[in-house]
Amino acid sequence: MRKSDFYYDLPEELIAQTPLQKRDASRMLILNKATGEVNHRHFFDIRDYLRKGDLLVMNNSRVIPARIYGTRVDTGSSVEFLLLKQIENNCWETLVKPGKKAKIGKEFDFNGIMKGRIEDIGEEGIRIIRFECEENIYTALDKIGQMPLPPYIKETLKDNERYQTVYSDPIGSAAAPTAGLHFTEELLDDIRAMGVETAYVTLHVGLGTFRPVKEDEITDHIMHSEHFTLPQETVDAIKRTKENGGRVIAVGTTTTRTLESVARDFGELVACDKNTDIFIYPPYEFKVLDGLITNFHLPESTLIMLVSAFAGYDNTMNAYKEAVKEQYRFFSFGDSMMII
Repeated sequence: MRKSDFYYDLPEELIAQTPLQKRDASRMLILNKATGEVNHRHFFDIRDYLRKGDLLVMNNSRVIPARIYGTRVDTGSSVEFLLLKQIENNCWETLVKPGKKAKIGKEFDFNGIMKGRIEDIGEEGIRIIRFECEENIYTALDKIGQMPLPPYIKETLKDNERYQTVYSDPIGSAAAPTAGLHFTEELLDDIRAMGVETAYVTLHVGLGTFRPVKEDEITDHIMHSEHFTLPQETVDAIKRTKENGGRVIAVGTTTTRTLESVARDFGELVACDKNTDIFIYPPYEFKVLDGLITNFHLPESTLIMLVSAFAGYDNTMNAYKEAVKEQYRFFSFGDSMMII
């Protein structure tokens, strides 16, 4: 398939700029992947589509305040850094703007709290920078960093916690696993009270998730690897759910990629801590998932390709057309889709 097969026309005014006041008040498009039927509900109605014995698997990675601004020590010029992935200790992969100001050996000061030196330049201009700071680097980033909102969001985020899920814990992502932003603690309590289990994976979202597809033939696209952890308790919960006839429903494409990557690599789910560069696109035979909760994704992105692999290409593109017609809110702070 070609990249253009996954294009759809989206009016700019439908790109959500701010989160709703209430997380679970977002709209939710229900897509029946067997029939293609579409229904329009709200996220708090998710209780109507879950049943006792189901399992929700969520990505609990917490977003780093990963956008920081440094001053080049020798010239005083300002440079923007987006931290993508921690390689070791205080050494990170970063995207830099403008890149020409961040050559190997150049040193930067970050508000007097951190210093950094460019150690290497990798593929696609990714800079490897080593930081020096007296305190824990995450403490320092809390002081000087900004939330790494996508470029299509122009509004200022007033509350950084709205770009975190309510269950976020291990810090490490350069972007939020946005499908989970709709859940509240109260809604999760209600769902568990119904007899629906919850379990977690951790995939630290990096360049692999939001890098655009540049090649016309999607099979030529290469995903960057991202680190994940699949704990034993989640493996046990999934096996228990399957044995009892329940459904395993992934919250988000990052959760999906984690589970399917392990099943692909090992032939079954096993607890592990590794990297994945899995790229899911039609046709693909899913080995774990029975359902998927996800947001509406950018045209021609790897994420809409993954959704199309799960829901069916025609079903997905028709659902997106319907969402545009009904003026759903799109992307990170936008509305939700549940595919069952």
